[in-house]
This record gives sequence, structure tokens and C-alpha cells, in this order.
Amino acid sequence: MSSIKTIKPKLDRRGAMALLAPPGLGGFLGRAVRGPLRLVADVYVPYRLFRVEVINGSRRESFLLAVDTVSGQLDPYRFPSEPESSDFVEVETRNHPEPLLSDHLAGEIARDKARRLIFSSGFFRIRNFSICPKAQGVLFHVPYWIGFYGAGDRANLSVVDAVRRRVEGSKARQFFRDWLASERDILSAHDVRQSIAHAFPTER
Repeated sequence: MSSIKTIKPKLDRRGAMALLAPPGLGGFLGRAVRGPLRLVADVYVPYRLFRVEVINGSRRESFLLAVDTVSGQLDPYRFPSEPESSDFVEVETRNHPEPLLSDHLAGEIARDKARRLIFSSGFFRIRNFSICPKAQGVLFHVPYWIGFYGAGDRANLSVVDAVRRRVEGSKARQFFRDWLASERDILSAHDVRQSIAHAFPTER
């Protein structure tokens, strides 16, 4: 168990469960495909904040972009201003991947993601174009909720971003599958399924 600094979540467990197992037809179809929701866990991913300076001829602009420091594959966060201390909380948890990327590698990923954001917004007139990311502040974490579904060999997972309050796609699901598979201290997939089945026994 360790203490980490994380952005304040905007979605609590109850709210996450409403997204992971919604009522009505959508929830029914989800249960038919993935099985019932058995377990919901909070997980915190380390991010590094960069101030990205963009130069295009005589024009200069900058913005703040944060990228995950585990693999860089999760969607970046763009901030209107540098987060203040009141935007964070301290959490004691063991549910957090360790940062694996150096500031240099994370900066290169921030550069690439910034380039995609810029060009996707219709930025086409280029003269002496450059992007320079600079690390800002300290490492912080972003909260996610993971829902585990089914039992036995049917175990599946889904991911909710607790800040953006949205269900994530296949990219985030694969990120957390890879993390769970790589953690030596995490139970094997079989033991995880057994633990879920024990904690949430199927009604007979």
C-alpha cells in the first residue's frame, strides 16, 4: 500500500456501476454478451504533464498536455491551465501501475499526440513548424474504474474514466489487461476468477 497524488475523481463507485451495468435494454444486452458485473475496482494511472510550445513561422502558442507514463497509449489529457493543489487528493492504494517511461520518452509521446491534435483541428499552413514539450510539475495519477464481468472462462473487463465520466474503448481495455498480466503480485487469471466468484457468488 502506498500513498499517491491523483486528480479528484468526478465519478464514484455508484456512478461507475451505473455506466458499467446500466439498466434497461442496454444493460440486458451487455449481460448477455459479457455476463453479470461481479467486481468493480479503482485503479490509478501515472501521468506526466507537459507544456507544449508550437511554433509555426512567426506564430507561437502553447498548451498543457498530460500523457500516461506506463505505455503512452491512453488518451492524453489537455488542461486549460496547470492543475492546482486543490485539484488533487492523496489516496492510499496498491492499485496503480508503476511509471515505466522516462521524461524524455514521455515527452516524445506528448509531441506525437500534440501533432495529431493540431492537424486533426485543420492546421495546414506550415512554415518552420516545430513542437517542443517541456515537463511541468510532478507526476500525478488519473483515476479509472475497472468492471469485471462473468465467471470462470467467461471473465471480461470494462473500463471507465473517472474524470471524463465515460466508458473507454478497446485501447484502454487492452492497457489494463496488459498491466494485470504483467503484475507478478496480481493473482493469476484463474485465481482472479475464483476470487470474483467467491466474493459475488452466482445465485442458484
